[in-house]
Order: sequence, then structure tokens, then C-alpha cells
Amino acid sequence: MFDWLIAWFAGMARQVMVMPVTLAAPLMIFIGALDSSLLSLPEVNDYITVARVVNNPSEVWYFPLFPASGSVIGCLALYSIARRGEQFLSRRFHPRHLERVRAIYHRWGLVALVIPALLPPPMPFKIFVATAGALGYPAGRFALVIMLARTIRYYFWAILAYFFRNEVRKMIDWVGENLAGLLLAGVALLLLFIAVRWLVQRLRSPADGATGVSYTD
Repeated sequence: MFDWLIAWFAGMARQVMVMPVTLAAPLMIFIGALDSSLLSLPEVNDYITVARVVNNPSEVWYFPLFPASGSVIGCLALYSIARRGEQFLSRRFHPRHLERVRAIYHRWGLVALVIPALLPPPMPFKIFVATAGALGYPAGRFALVIMLARTIRYYFWAILAYFFRNEVRKMIDWVGENLAGLLLAGVALLLLFIAVRWLVQRLRSPADGATGVSYTD
């Protein structure tokens, strides 16, 4: 059932790891934009950045800028959609979660974006991006915060990969050998999480038949 997804991800990751940087850079930007907009590819940017630096250590100084730039583009797309109205938010996210995020924004402003942009899943991220658009925060400041936070995140992984590339290479080889099982396990855990979350929400508010879906990193 998921053979196409496994083959696509494995092929894409291998290609980005070995292709010339002139081709890898735009592809990495494209993947970063997809991941940060309406399509979620959890931690794929981190994984590819690490693998790329392991195989091309000299690129540690600039390669993390590509997924960071792509993330900014994807976040701006989601931000622009959410800025058009509240209906997008109400269809995608649970009202209780939206109220919590709004309260955080009212207290901290755009600084509230920093932690979600830095941390990987299960830290929610896209709900913060979409809410920033709905609240009308300036697009320039929004993009700057995302760029700074994402750059720090990807440089962190790249520097670790640079100094521990022998150990990371062994881990990447193991992941490659067990990729199918890992992806299937990840999908199963995600479906279980969604089912349990839906059940808990139904038990808490049986009269509320609509539950939102929270988009993460």
C-alpha cells in the first residue's frame, strides 16, 4: 500500500545526497517549501541535511540555508492562505488549540514562533504559522523569524553531522536497510495517535462532533 511512498522517499533522499549542489539546492528548497506548507514530511529536511553534510562535509557552511529558505517559502504560503479568513483555521485546527495559540501570541508576539520553528515534531508548528497569518502579523517580520529559527535548527544538525559523520554514516546505512519497516511503523504510530486523540476529544465533548486536525513540522 505504501510502496510508492517508500520508493519515492528513498529515491529522493538518495538523489539529494549525491547529486551536484546546483541541482540539490533547488530540490532542497522545493522539499522544504512542501513540508512547511500544506503537505507534512516530518523531519525529512533534517534527515537530508544531515546525510548531505556527511557525504559532502565542505557544504556544512551553506547547505542548511537551502532547507531554511524553502521552509520560509512554504510558511509564507500557509500564512497567506490563513490571512484570508478564519474559516481556514476553523476547518484545520481544534478551537481549543487555536485559543491557546492566540493567547501565546498575545503575550509574546512573533517570538512565540521561535520555539515551534526550532523544535521537531511532535511540537506543533503549522498552527502557529497559520495563526500568525490570521492575526495579521507583518509578513516581513514573520519571514525573518522563521528564517532565523530554521537556519539555527538546520545548522545545528549539519554541524553535528560534520563532527560525527562516521557515526552518522553507520546510522544512515542502518536506516537505509530498514527504511520500509521504519516508514510503516511511523505511519502506524501516526494513525494510532490520530485515533486515540479523536477518541479522547469525543469523550471530553460528546456534543461537539467536529474535531480539528493539528498540522505539525
